[in-house]
Amino acid sequence: MGVLQPAAQEKTGKIKNSRTSDTVMEFIMYVIAAVFLLILIYPLFFIVIASFSDPSAVAGGQVWLFPKGFTLDGYKELLRHDNIWTGYRNTILYTVIGTVIGLAVNISAAYALSRKDLTGRKYISLYFIFTMFFNGGLIPTFLTIRDFQLYDTFLVMVLPFSVGVYNIIVARTFFQTSIPGDLWEAAQIDGCGNLRYFARVVLPLSKAIVAVLGLWIAVGYWNSYFNALIYLKNPDMYPLQLILRNILITNQMQSGMGTGEAAQIALRLANMMRYSVIIVATVPIMCVYPFVQKYFNQGVMIGAVKE
Repeated sequence: MGVLQPAAQEKTGKIKNSRTSDTVMEFIMYVIAAVFLLILIYPLFFIVIASFSDPSAVAGGQVWLFPKGFTLDGYKELLRHDNIWTGYRNTILYTVIGTVIGLAVNISAAYALSRKDLTGRKYISLYFIFTMFFNGGLIPTFLTIRDFQLYDTFLVMVLPFSVGVYNIIVARTFFQTSIPGDLWEAAQIDGCGNLRYFARVVLPLSKAIVAVLGLWIAVGYWNSYFNALIYLKNPDMYPLQLILRNILITNQMQSGMGTGEAAQIALRLANMMRYSVIIVATVPIMCVYPFVQKYFNQGVMIGAVKE
């Protein structure tokens, strides 16, 4: 016992040292994570407080943690434009309908490509991947949309660009790694067809990837303005992002063309609206994140890693 006691004490000391080093390492990792979190969050926080601050205080670097010269003039000037609400309506419609169409197209294609009994599956996958690196360009795309009578229509915002090859690849990997092949064999024994199996078995087991792809697609439609800029000419069909862009450009042009006190006032409003526009455009879509957060990590990791 006298011989074993020093060995036991030495082992206990090593365990304590190991726990201490683990605690120190964990503390360091938390500090590093907190620093990175601050670096990511502070720009967003700054935009919020700058939108409520006097533009001269923002330009002078006086705004750090709290608004300086609190004012709502930027929001008042922005919401004075009636087409803001038209833009919100159009963007919500484009986002909701476009997300539904995008999910239907991408999820269906991904499931089909995940099936080993699909004839020519590798060649079809290569065909999809090829389009990620090469495309016809803007002018051929515009001519194609015009020839299909989609120019300046509602469908041009939700139909031609609904297929996302990256989304298909992620969802295909999810189906390959998360849906056992034995389920399909069991479903066939019970007389279940392909469509019924997909709707009744696969989709209920794929809530994570559906939520993730739905979020990605919705954010893409919400932030989209270039397609509207190219393929829409009716202002009543413009999405919110394009309307906000036009408002900013108009205000900047007015401030540049004016002289004296009127130019200074116009420039002040333009600077204030710059931050207000970001808040108005991003807050609604950010409200969606909490509802899909529980699926987000799981869907991304399973869909991106093939075991």
